[in-house]
Amino acid sequence: MRIKKGDKVLVISGKDKGKTGKVSKALPSFGKIVIEGINIKKKHTRPKKEGEKGQVVQMPSPFNVSNVKLVCDKCSKATRVGFKVLAEGKKTRICKKCKAEL
Repeated sequence: MRIKKGDKVLVISGKDKGKTGKVSKALPSFGKIVIEGINIKKKHTRPKKEGEKGQVVQMPSPFNVSNVKLVCDKCSKATRVGFKVLAEGKKTRICKKCKAEL
């Protein structure tokens, strides 16, 4: 998966199209990510103790990775992610538009 926790991404499809946010959780086995403040769902919770009330909690739900593009720190544009192998054999992510390391 090319997108990691802490990356800034732009949503390119769905109900939140055009919004940007930071990735708070990556789920590579499912191909999904959780973005702060985007794809908010309401969850109804039951009361845990006697006398306590049930409530509606808003929480971000997982989002498919194919519906987002990474935003480059250097050029501030939504871009695809490429890879480059350095001389010492390390593999790094690069911006396809400005060729900067991510």
